[in-house]
Amino acid sequence: MFAKGQTVIQLMEQLAPKHLAVPDDRIGLQLGSLQKEITHVLIALDVTNEVVDEAIRIGANLIIAHHAIIFRPVKSLNTDTPMGKLYEKLIKHDIAVYISHTNLDVAEGGMNDWMAEAIGIESKESLEDVHTDHLFKLAVFVPHTHHEQVLQAILEAGAGSIGQYNKCSFNTEGTGTFVPGEGTQPFIGTEGQMERVEEMRIETIVPQSLRSKVLQAMLKAHPYEEVAYDLYAMDLKGRTLGLGRLGPLKQPKTLGELVEVVKAQLDVPYVRVVGDLNRQIKKAAVLGGSGSRYTLPARFKGADVIVTGDIDYHTAHDALMAGMCIIDAGHNAEKIMKPKTADWLRSRLEDKRYDTQVTASEVNTEVFQFI
Repeated sequence: MFAKGQTVIQLMEQLAPKHLAVPDDRIGLQLGSLQKEITHVLIALDVTNEVVDEAIRIGANLIIAHHAIIFRPVKSLNTDTPMGKLYEKLIKHDIAVYISHTNLDVAEGGMNDWMAEAIGIESKESLEDVHTDHLFKLAVFVPHTHHEQVLQAILEAGAGSIGQYNKCSFNTEGTGTFVPGEGTQPFIGTEGQMERVEEMRIETIVPQSLRSKVLQAMLKAHPYEEVAYDLYAMDLKGRTLGLGRLGPLKQPKTLGELVEVVKAQLDVPYVRVVGDLNRQIKKAAVLGGSGSRYTLPARFKGADVIVTGDIDYHTAHDALMAGMCIIDAGHNAEKIMKPKTADWLRSRLEDKRYDTQVTASEVNTEVFQFI
């Protein structure tokens, strides 16, 4: 059985939820339809003619890419233009295109974590916070007979995390009263009569990102026809996620040694370097894509070097004067997302016993030639 397009994207958004994207980022479905069975997914960094030809060759009818194919508003769809021809080819072959960009960058276990792990950064923190998961307090009243069932359903859905502690809750006993109204079918009690039930009050913490999932799990496990529960916002902040990663290297290296690690682990033949190649690097920052505006913030947070792409001339001079090293590995270094995303999505589809295939694109979309 093949997964529906919406199912594939629901799984993808478990890795990179859309709400993590920075404002106005071009993400989500950009072309085609998800209202169909997906036989084969192609994971790509960019959507080029060569990538679309690859999708046609392997029979893929969904491309999940990192970079948008519609970045600016389209005023007309002229199929005589290069981009118009690309859109036409995708439509004629019924290939949908879905974009996961800054939400994949920000996501825990996503682009910037992959890049950080590849070059040996540990104890990672964000370079720039962009999303804080607001916390809610959930209190629900449950009969003794179903207390453990409802508690485990809530906690398994992701509630109860406080810092590094998981499945936290507080449980108190009490007596609940209610009168089942006309036409009700109460689990306990009789229509029109006051009922007193020994109940448990379960209290726990729910992050906003998991609120719907936790409530659905609670309602499904709860025996009552009408579930009594409270959900209210808290002043406490939950987990914060952001762009870029920063942390100490597992093993300090010279800048020259780190350059070789970057080239090997990110599969880039050349890099541009700012700084003394003999300088000892103890703390490093990484940011996929264009990182010019993050060089000095990385230095402010204690990084000796930032590994990123698309550094402009004047930013490089500013960094050098500030004592900050740069390894510009280019925008195409983000191709690390192709095998990582493919492996992640393939595993989830296999767990659900779908026959949908997932392939990492083998097309090199590096636009620059080094001569």
